[in-house]
Amino acid sequence: MAIQPIRFDAKSMDEATHKLIEAAHHCEPLPDLSDVLPFANFVEMWENLSGNHAERTWLAYYPCAADDEKPAAEFNFRDFSELIDRIAGLLSTHYGIRAGGSVATLTINQPLTVAIYFAVWRLGARVVPVNPSEADDRIGYIVTNSEASLLVAHASTRENFTGVEKAVGSNIKRAIILDGTNRPDAASAGWEDFNAVLDRFDGKPLLPAPQDVDPHADALVVYTSGTTGNPKGVVLTQHQMLADAYAITRWHGIDQHTVMMNVLPIHHVNGIVVTLLTPAYAAAQVVVNRRFRSGGFWRKLARHDVAIVSVVPTLLQFLIEADEECVQEDIPNFRHFICGAGPLSVELARDFQDKFGLRIVHGYGLSETVCYSCFLPIDLEWEDHTHWMYDHGFPSIGCPVDTNVMSIHDENGVVVAEGQKGEIVIRGHNVMTCYFHNPQANADAFKHGWFRSGDEGFRLHGPGDRQYYFITGRIKELIIRGGINLSPFEIDEVLMSMPGVRVGLAVGFDNRYWGEEVGAYVQLQSDAKVTEQDVIAYCKERLPWPKVPKVVIFGDDIPVTSTGKYQRGKLKPLYEAYKDKQFKE
Repeated sequence: MAIQPIRFDAKSMDEATHKLIEAAHHCEPLPDLSDVLPFANFVEMWENLSGNHAERTWLAYYPCAADDEKPAAEFNFRDFSELIDRIAGLLSTHYGIRAGGSVATLTINQPLTVAIYFAVWRLGARVVPVNPSEADDRIGYIVTNSEASLLVAHASTRENFTGVEKAVGSNIKRAIILDGTNRPDAASAGWEDFNAVLDRFDGKPLLPAPQDVDPHADALVVYTSGTTGNPKGVVLTQHQMLADAYAITRWHGIDQHTVMMNVLPIHHVNGIVVTLLTPAYAAAQVVVNRRFRSGGFWRKLARHDVAIVSVVPTLLQFLIEADEECVQEDIPNFRHFICGAGPLSVELARDFQDKFGLRIVHGYGLSETVCYSCFLPIDLEWEDHTHWMYDHGFPSIGCPVDTNVMSIHDENGVVVAEGQKGEIVIRGHNVMTCYFHNPQANADAFKHGWFRSGDEGFRLHGPGDRQYYFITGRIKELIIRGGINLSPFEIDEVLMSMPGVRVGLAVGFDNRYWGEEVGAYVQLQSDAKVTEQDVIAYCKERLPWPKVPKVVIFGDDIPVTSTGKYQRGKLKPLYEAYKDKQFKE
């Protein structure tokens, strides 16, 4: 097997770490992807799509307007390819974006965002998608750390951009997508109207030829929250993303006759890779939604003859609660839900499948492995499917895809026995290049020549010599709320800054609606008079709603290790009474 080239970057790794990262991409059982991938890069992919599928519908868009009986916009492959080239020309000529450059985006789900992503890749540059719910100072860190020279924001992501402007600094070019939103202060604040500039642009720049876009250069830098400090930039290449799209396509039988639906945010790898890149790779069709809506969901599936939707567990719960009738005769070609990116309980899986009679194909992956590393097989009989979903305490995350291998290791990098818990580790074509300019994080993540997920799990042997994997928790102390990683330490800092609080710990607890919700365990200073409402109000002033603790428990007994480290995981049982409660802002 050809080893995927990994660039040595002294800012990101030393020579020893570079060798470990190379080892994490070398795996003898895997095929040489040069023999199976039909495209070397996204430029070749879109040339093929526009040439061979020009008139076929590629994307239909719903902005979640009140009247959603039909999409607000539709594109065929030819027209979207032309839009990509036009934006690429603008980025190159007007904004000076070149191969190796970075464009940060603070945007929403809409066709223009998708086109901007592919336009940046058309130039061989990096996309840096930023979660709109991030605090301004963290946006500033991400834009600066990623070496972005341009920030493109959608006007709806902020009522006031003053904080963003201050955080990113004056050296970053800024463009805003108004999308019908009136922001007369944009020009005076240094923001260009992106749509207006694009409308005026009529240049014909010489774009790179397909062979001039390096598939192994950095293409996507996704910042994921760590347990401490600033978020880490996961570096992915076009080759790595194509490898995962290839694996997802093969596993789920996706081809040009398949219609997929996108309901997840496309600043996240799940939304980007599963329901944008994968259907493009397969010349399939995708229905893009600005955001998920349970109302009318089943009607929309029927209207577009959707076959596959990628969701997080939270959305399954919302569909149950909406209690709208699902008539299977109306969706005869619907196959299954892909579900991952957050804790799925046996209870929720059973409730959903029993209510709607539709299959959940559970899977697992991380930004660091592009997206998915394993899925439950889709060829299982219903009895076998439910066995792996219900009978082992946790729904199985399935078996490794074709482009990576998995194992369970102990803390020394030694494989543990079947059924024994250890750390989930991964090797293969879809493992990231590195964390951007973060040598310590890279040394830790690739310590034994595998990517160490930080997640605890086990594996069991199944029929057909398949290895079924399970995730039981996280060795890292991340809180995964609705598929988004939240750092408890960031929330700790706010709790600890509150007058009257001696110790404040963020605790992720199981929640039916969000997979996990945020709680706070607070030890007060003597004679302090602080209520649960006080703590929540204090946090709401300093944190976005997803990070605000929804339940506050006061106490004096905080479990610690022998070295004095707080063991927040042991506090989780205190929140069991709130598992089925939905918290609203």
